[in-house]
Amino acid sequence: MISVRTITETSDLREAVRLQKIIWGFEDLELLPVRLFVVAHRVGGQTMAAFDGDKMAGFLIAVPGIKTDGTHYLHSNMMGVLAEYRNLGVGRQLKLAQREEALARGIEMVEWTFDPLELKNAFFNMQRLGAVVERYVLNQYGITSSSLHGGLPTDRCIASWHLRSERVQRVVAGEPAPEVEIVERIEVPNEIGLIRQERPAEAREIQASVSERFLEYLRRDLYVARVERGETHGAYLFAKRT
Repeated sequence: MISVRTITETSDLREAVRLQKIIWGFEDLELLPVRLFVVAHRVGGQTMAAFDGDKMAGFLIAVPGIKTDGTHYLHSNMMGVLAEYRNLGVGRQLKLAQREEALARGIEMVEWTFDPLELKNAFFNMQRLGAVVERYVLNQYGITSSSLHGGLPTDRCIASWHLRSERVQRVVAGEPAPEVEIVERIEVPNEIGLIRQERPAEAREIQASVSERFLEYLRRDLYVARVERGETHGAYLFAKRT
């Protein structure tokens, strides 16, 4: 049985750093160090992990932030789950624990970044958590050493998780999100990982096209309301902001 708890002990924080290497294959220079976990916890962020008995199966770290209008929120820097625990609901357990802890402190917004080419993550963020995409950043982290990124620029969607919204409350309860009118869509091939490995030039073309359209639609005051997954492609579905 998986349990989730806040982690503060040095041994647990070191294990979270070790998991980063296993999950993403980062070089040491790109790892979030133990001291960042310590600071995050002490300044009002979150350091949490999922455990299978004594074994850490996944973790997350978030830091506090303040928007230009003075709104307090949490920026979720990183969440990772070991390969053998994926598709078992561990990631969702971590995020729901994050939401519960944030709401207990009066924090109603959590944001994080994700790769728009990774449709499984997108589906999880939108359809399983109720987040939306309202912002998009080109090459957020520069070119990284992770083989999962395939040497591409780290263009990223910003997931906005409005914790008390009707949408989020319904989705985390297992109900459908409120219906909205879809006005645009962007399709992405499911096998982008394979394309990255075998045809990197094609992967870069796909990424550039997706990024261009994301920026265009967000400039038109649209947002990503839903993600669909099909046999060969998935799609981001855009609606008008109200």
